[in-house]
Amino acid sequence: MKEKLLGKNPEELKAVAQDCGLPSFVGRQLADWIYVHRVRSFSDMTNISRIGRETLAQRYDLGVADPLSAMTSSDGTRKYLFAAPGEGAAVEAVIIPDDERRTLCVSSQAGCKMGCRFCMTGRQGFHGSLDAAGILNQFLSVEESAGLTNAVFMGMGEPLDNYDAVMRAIEALTAPWGFAWSPKRITLSTIGVLPTLRRFLNESRCHLAVSLHNPFPEERLSMMPVEKAYPVRDVLALIRRYDFTGQRRVSFEYTMFAGFNDDKRHADALIRLLKGLECRVNLIRFHQIPDFPYESSSESVMEAFRDRLNHNGVLCTIRSSRGEDILAACGLLAGRHLQH
Repeated sequence: MKEKLLGKNPEELKAVAQDCGLPSFVGRQLADWIYVHRVRSFSDMTNISRIGRETLAQRYDLGVADPLSAMTSSDGTRKYLFAAPGEGAAVEAVIIPDDERRTLCVSSQAGCKMGCRFCMTGRQGFHGSLDAAGILNQFLSVEESAGLTNAVFMGMGEPLDNYDAVMRAIEALTAPWGFAWSPKRITLSTIGVLPTLRRFLNESRCHLAVSLHNPFPEERLSMMPVEKAYPVRDVLALIRRYDFTGQRRVSFEYTMFAGFNDDKRHADALIRLLKGLECRVNLIRFHQIPDFPYESSSESVMEAFRDRLNHNGVLCTIRSSRGEDILAACGLLAGRHLQH
């Protein structure tokens, strides 16, 4: 299999150029064609000699590939299916339009190792991690590519379980030689993988979202096995060492399950847990999946929970549900189409 160029930095592309017998400055030209002009073929790189382009095409793969298919929700949300490494593996990326914003919900793995009981991705098991090219291809190959305003690493997989590839992709997204996005346009969501979370907080200025879902350790463990290895209290202790009063933000995702985590006891425990931390809590309506005992909390219960947090100094909002009719909403991505 040919080595992919998408995801490489200019120094690495310089080595590629030299490998093909081309001057070292061609490495910078390659970066410009891949990330700025977003070409999909070596033949489009018109300031590189014909022989050079042919040699590049013989030895390397650009790393861009069209989606296998796409579906559009009644609310305008659009879901794309991409091939992934592994036999029959696939990942999904979701475009969420909201006024002038076009947010890409990007996947980093096919399946997931974390095993959260309420998530379709986690319930399918783990099929492999994407490389940086597989992650960046989602940005380049959706129809809305040129108009993307934001990205959230909230698709399939645990981003911090694929740290090197995710950070390589983020570097290409934010570097002047790449897409030149501000880190403020990117949010990474994690359930709290402590070793790589520490690295992320030190090495990135992107926003952080933490999947919390329950303030009581034993109850969280019943839904999220990661609580045993990386307790949420340890995750919070680490987060409190960093400054979130400036441009970088931290938020907490809280999926609401009727009769399980949605009463005053849970709200008050969450308030105590987050006291003094500059953050936001996003309440998420649970989207029903097969063979799962809980349903979503009602709108009135969610509103009361939100109001209790806000009244006690914890900024809280209810996130709008998007794309449920095409299985594109939170927790529903499974790398396959809706079956009619």
